Amino acid sequence: MSVSSTTLTTAAESARPLHSTSFSCPACRTEMGRLDDSSSSYVRCPNCSFVIQERNGVLRALRPEREQYFRQFVEQYETVRTREGRGSSSADFYAALPFRDLTGKNTWEWNIRGRTFAHALKHIFPAIEAAHPKGFDLLDIGAGNCWMSYQMAKRGHRPIALDLLDNETDGLGAARFYSEYLRQPFLTVQAEMDYLPFSAAQFDVVFFNASFHYSVDYEETVGEALRCLRRPGHLIISDSPFYRGELSGPKMIEEKRLGFEKRYGFRSDSVPSREYLTRPILDRLAHKFGLRWKTLKPWYGMNWALRPLKASLSGKREPSKFYLFWAEVQRSAKAERAQVSRDGSRTK
Repeated sequence: MSVSSTTLTTAAESARPLHSTSFSCPACRTEMGRLDDSSSSYVRCPNCSFVIQERNGVLRALRPEREQYFRQFVEQYETVRTREGRGSSSADFYAALPFRDLTGKNTWEWNIRGRTFAHALKHIFPAIEAAHPKGFDLLDIGAGNCWMSYQMAKRGHRPIALDLLDNETDGLGAARFYSEYLRQPFLTVQAEMDYLPFSAAQFDVVFFNASFHYSVDYEETVGEALRCLRRPGHLIISDSPFYRGELSGPKMIEEKRLGFEKRYGFRSDSVPSREYLTRPILDRLAHKFGLRWKTLKPWYGMNWALRPLKASLSGKREPSKFYLFWAEVQRSAKAERAQVSRDGSRTK
């Protein structure tokens, strides 16, 4: 493993004692080693020379050609978020998320995020925490301003925040706002969900944080997440639009693109994201990967619950629903037999 003599700084440096994260090259899948192997500011792939390097507190693991591929998407996404009034210069704003929006600019959305997260805290995480009394390793995919990584770090866990966006108000750079509240900052990694820069079996939980619907290929995305997940482990999808009707999703996409074109001057379709989920989509993923989804339905209030009825009465398309989809991923029977064999060999 090639390394420099410069010491990693900021969040990456501080997080090392909490993590033994092993990286693999997102370009060629060669093992690259662990951050805590030495005091280096970068790790170079010994096969193709791709470099994962810390810059401004964020580990950069996005290949140059993929950075170019996503450039228009990121620019348009940031344009929309800026127009929506995202972010703040106050650390208190970030520390209050997702339960309160101290700016009052996007209260409706943070109300959804807060209730979803509260539901997960009540109905999903207690069982996982009981199995990991010393904390667990969590990959926060689509971390945005890193609010969930912060909340999980406060609970004694070891999150890694991953996103394409790295700006300092609505992206990974916002992790700086949490430093005064945490004894040990968490790692932030700029990468894409279909080419995760981690070795196999690095995380106990992979959490798609309002991000799964940005996938271009759900099978590719789930397969990559499962590669990085330990067994037993937990795969969780939150706040991705879900529809019962097969035609509702395509209608939503067209409405959204027309709305964006009218308001912002672009359709926001530079990356062909899937944009929504249906039961058949989830069933196909379950069949391919041997998953059993548990569907959890947070309560968002009476007005939200009445949306389908109002839409039906007014002749509009079915509105989206936001559920939590949770799969407890166990070892395969083949892996279990191999483990028993290894354990038996050790005792002889």
